[in-house]
Amino acid sequence: MTVLVGAAFGALLTVSMLLVLGLAVTANVQNTFSLLNDKAVLATGALERQVRDHLDLAASAVNGLKTQMDGRPLDVSVYPELRPVLLAAVNANPAIDVLVVSRPDGEAFGIYRSETGKLWPFQRQQVPEVASRYSLPEIGMDAPATWGPLMESDGALYANVTVPLVQEGQLSGYLTAAVSTEEIGNTVRQLDDGPFATVFIIADGDEVIAHSDLERLPQIDGRPAMLPATIEELGDVALQRLRTSPRLDNFRRASAAGVDVRDLETPEDGPNYLSMTKTIAGYGPGVWTVGQYYEASSISREVRRLFGSAAVGLVSIVIALGLSILLVRRAARPLSEIARRAEHVGALDFDQVAPLPRSRIKELDQVYQAFNAMVIGLKAMNTYVPRSLFRKLMRLGVDSAAVAQERDLTCIFTDIVGFTSVSEHLTAPETAQLLNDHFALLVAAVEAEGGTVDKFVGDGMLAFWGAPDARDDHALAATRACLAISQKVKLANAQAVEAGGKPIRLRIGIHSGRAVVGNVGALDRWNYTVVGDAVNLCERLQTLGRDVAPDAEVVILASEETVSRIGPVGAASLGAYQLRGRSGAVTVWRIDETAAPDAVAEPAPIGLAGE
Repeated sequence: MTVLVGAAFGALLTVSMLLVLGLAVTANVQNTFSLLNDKAVLATGALERQVRDHLDLAASAVNGLKTQMDGRPLDVSVYPELRPVLLAAVNANPAIDVLVVSRPDGEAFGIYRSETGKLWPFQRQQVPEVASRYSLPEIGMDAPATWGPLMESDGALYANVTVPLVQEGQLSGYLTAAVSTEEIGNTVRQLDDGPFATVFIIADGDEVIAHSDLERLPQIDGRPAMLPATIEELGDVALQRLRTSPRLDNFRRASAAGVDVRDLETPEDGPNYLSMTKTIAGYGPGVWTVGQYYEASSISREVRRLFGSAAVGLVSIVIALGLSILLVRRAARPLSEIARRAEHVGALDFDQVAPLPRSRIKELDQVYQAFNAMVIGLKAMNTYVPRSLFRKLMRLGVDSAAVAQERDLTCIFTDIVGFTSVSEHLTAPETAQLLNDHFALLVAAVEAEGGTVDKFVGDGMLAFWGAPDARDDHALAATRACLAISQKVKLANAQAVEAGGKPIRLRIGIHSGRAVVGNVGALDRWNYTVVGDAVNLCERLQTLGRDVAPDAEVVILASEETVSRIGPVGAASLGAYQLRGRSGAVTVWRIDETAAPDAVAEPAPIGLAGE
């Protein structure tokens, strides 16, 4: 009976394990193709992001400069005045190789980057070869940033983007940035998975501008293949079959993400390939195609290896069964402890996360130390990134929420009046403490209304509402925050005077409008910030406060765009003002800083002048 029971139990266990192994092999085969589906989306997505990040940086730069240059005359006499601005823009944007201002009569001047990396001023007549790096598209004065055709100069390829410049309602010229595609080529080589994969970029349908495996292509007239080149000139058999080969219909997730997967049918004596491509529009007259192709044999090799490993698994599964029970029990205890502390990390509650102790098990000790290092890093990052912004980006998804985009926002800009005189009798620690207490007051008021603190500039602060999480009442929320700041500053001043200190006076500017918000920067240095004319106008309103109410304890000046959205809160029109950097007059309103924040409730129009 004992033998029978043992044999039955052994047979049952064997059959069970065989079924599990069979199901596992079948699932792994399916997962292999599922992962290939995901790989198509991730690989092409990563390449697309690299291309867009590189080129969009130049577009953001010219759009930013346009706000500074619109309204200025563009004759040669202003070149000395514009030269530092252009130099600073090119120096701050390593992707830009040429930044040029062109007049309709053909006169042009700007800055270009030499082969050594040094920046040089030029005029088109003096350095005519620079003109071969860019092309002026036919655009009107209301056109957005427009990408022209790719330009080849001295063996290098340049993409160029142009914005119109306007003076007194007339087209006064163009601002163009030329961007070398060399960095894109470097990115393509970095994304190459190995000898069985090739990454490429095709512009305007037929011109190959980046290829990760040029050295493996046949030579042309005894010379290695060079870019740019047409698909036919390059001699890449796989790319030549790209348009004529059939699509694979079982890559549904990839197709839904805009990725085109094809079986590249090459001649009988050559290998077959699988391609994954995606088209990108908006960077010139045509579209760009980014993607990669793999040798199909590398995929089938993985499937054969999978079935081979099944035989090994059949032998090892019996041994692993007993050991796994012991190991799982032993591993579950520390893993559950990690999971418990990870919940606090997910909630950004770092004060509740105690360091994990050392372990005698090497791998577990490495996990513990990595977890401890992660917590230390997150604590440090959380010191410099506002916790509220951190949580919003995590909730909304960093990849989508942090992408730079134009949004309807309300910005506020604060500044302490005469901070130098306030702090001249304070020590450095006392000055820092004064600013820290002041900024803590401002941040609390902003975050209480769901706003995002952008940055601190000296003794000033920039904050905004409407991003990363969109909301229709951003003007109302910003106004309530300003009124709360007014109350808290007055209370802090009263306490400071009572303690023998000096009160501070605060100016606040508030404006609603369109602005670009998201990740702005280059390479590994990014800031989630807001840029644009709305920010500039907000700062100008704050500055105007010293003229309209020089002795006020708190003065809040708002634009007409904001006042039209916030309802009757005691706003009084101060008339139209010509603000620095603005081509037209701006109607300015003063918000009653004594109003209670809860008085701002519904966006009922208050009847602006002229309505």
